[in-house]
Order: sequence, then structure tokens, then C-alpha cells
Amino acid sequence: MYVNLGSRSYEIMIRSNALKDLGFALQTLGLKGKTMVVSDTNVAPLWAGQVKSSLSAAGFLPILVTLPAGEEAKSLGWTAHLYSSAVSAALDRSSVVIALGGGVVGDAAGFLAATYLRGLPFVQVPTSLLAQVDSAVGGKVAINLPQGKNLVGSFHQPRLVVADPKTLSSLPRREFTAALGEIIKYGIILDAAFFTYLEYNLPVLLAQDETVLTTVIESCLTLKAQVVAADEREEEHRSWLNFGHTVGHVLEAASQFTLRHGEAVALGILAETELAQRLGLIGTDVQARVAALLSRAGLANPQLSPVPWAVARPLFYRDKKVKNGVLRFALPVDLGQCRMVQVAETEVERLWRDLKWT
Repeated sequence: MYVNLGSRSYEIMIRSNALKDLGFALQTLGLKGKTMVVSDTNVAPLWAGQVKSSLSAAGFLPILVTLPAGEEAKSLGWTAHLYSSAVSAALDRSSVVIALGGGVVGDAAGFLAATYLRGLPFVQVPTSLLAQVDSAVGGKVAINLPQGKNLVGSFHQPRLVVADPKTLSSLPRREFTAALGEIIKYGIILDAAFFTYLEYNLPVLLAQDETVLTTVIESCLTLKAQVVAADEREEEHRSWLNFGHTVGHVLEAASQFTLRHGEAVALGILAETELAQRLGLIGTDVQARVAALLSRAGLANPQLSPVPWAVARPLFYRDKKVKNGVLRFALPVDLGQCRMVQVAETEVERLWRDLKWT
């Protein structure tokens, strides 16, 4: 599978036990020399040894840098630590940065690769389901500021993405389940047939059947690759992939990131589907199917501390889709179809209060 971006096109490898072939895969791309493997305290003990062995066997010089697990790793302080590590390792413009971990590691390592020496080759090795179905592909990299999530970032496409379903065997159950929000999102906004597939196969997916899991990863990344190839810099319909994220990011920030990203997105999907129904974009039948699937996935019952509208309101206006002070949402107009919609603040406030999340 490829993301077609002209001279910056790259392959997505989805294969069990692919980590052992990582060094050879990089070699075939003409890469060589030093590699900085960026991971976190949860993932590094499990998979970094295998990655470093594969790289060493192919003639690379791997250096491991370990970040704390969680959103803390995307702070300015830990970004400075990555820069200092790159200087200490004497990385040059031919050196390769490898992100080994979930979406946080991918963002942090990708931002390093995008900005150090004005850009280094970058490889994504996602080990979480969320990263394997979404964030590892597309080249969006970012770090957080105290004022909000992903406020400093860039577009920096990887040279290769290696998704090994075997790495998901060590994923905590909560992390696996949380990723289902992003997976369901694809069906709602891009592919009605995939949504139906999830309705029928959810129990098997929850049991982590490898065949179904691989099919789901391939389906999500095929859809993501098509969107990225058509709109790399999120100028048009790539913004559709932000469905569920407008509300989701508000909940995530208000929880001080104790809520998992996928859990927040799932709640965002619930809220934004309700908003689409209120605006007459979809019928109650679509809304009911979405709510039912999220409920079966265990993602429809929020465990939230109260988030008053006074706290939520400014967070909405930090959303990247806001234009000229107007709130904009990516909303479904049917299963498998989506468009950008301007929404009055009064409608959002009414929804927020009716959901009783305050």
C-alpha cells in the first residue's frame, strides 16, 4: 500500500513480525548511517531491542531515546531534550529518526525530524492501534503548548510506515478499546460499507482476531492514504478526518489529558452526530446506528468530571478549523459522507448543556 504524493510517496507495510525486517526495509530505501529511535517508557522495554537488532544487522548505528509515556512527552521541555539528544548523537542530515510507539511518540519524533537541521528522514513504526489506523500516516506532527494541544506543528511525511499487528498483543485493553473511536469514524464519514462491516464484526475485532484486525487496519489506512493523497495539507476534505475531534479535543484538554484521545474522539462523535441530526444533515436512523456501535464498543458512557460551558467555550475557539471567528465542524450528511459546516455558537452551547456534561 502506498501514499501517493509524487516524489514524497511512501509505502505502508502492514505485516506480522515486520519489526525484524525494519533494517532491511530502510536499507532498500537508500537510507544509512545513524538512526535515532524515539520511544517511550511503556514501549521501549518491549520492542526497542528487536528494532535495534534489526537496524544493527543492516549496518545502521541505532541510538535509543526514551520519553515518558503520555502527553507529557509532547511538551516544550521534552522537545528540548530530543534536540539535545540529537546534538549529542551528532546526527546529520542523512541520519534517520524512527518513531517507535503510539501517536504521542509519532508526533514528538516527527516534530524533531521536521525541524532539526531543517528536516531529517523519518520512519513511523506505530505500536498502538490508534497510531496504526490513523496518526502514523499523513505527515502531521506536532507538540503541545500549555494553552492547548498540537498548537505547534508541521507537515513532514515519513519515508516509510511499518505497522506490525503483533505489537498490539502487549497493548493495554483500555488503549485498544479507545482506538475503536477513530476506526468507527472512518466508516461514518468515508465508507458506509466499512461501517456495516464493523457492525457485524465488532465482537471478533474486540477479541483481537488477527485476520479481522489486519483487515480493519488495512481498510482504515487505505481510506487515510486516499484522503492524504488528495489533500495533503488539510486545505479541503482532509479536514473531514477531524470529525469527532472538535468536541473530542475540548474534552481531552478539559480532562488534563486523563481521558484517552480515542475515548475523547468517541464522545466527540456522539456529540457531533447529535449536532448533525439537530441541523437536519442526517436522520435519527443514522444517529441511532452510530450510538449503538459506540455503545457496543464500550465508548458511549462518559466518565467525565463536569466541564462547564465557560471552560469549554474558549477551547472550541482554539480549534484549527475556526475561520474568522466562526466555529466549523466536519459533520456527516449520511453514512460514508461528510462536509464542513459553519455552526453558530448558540447551537454548540445548547448541545453542550443538553448533553449534561456540565
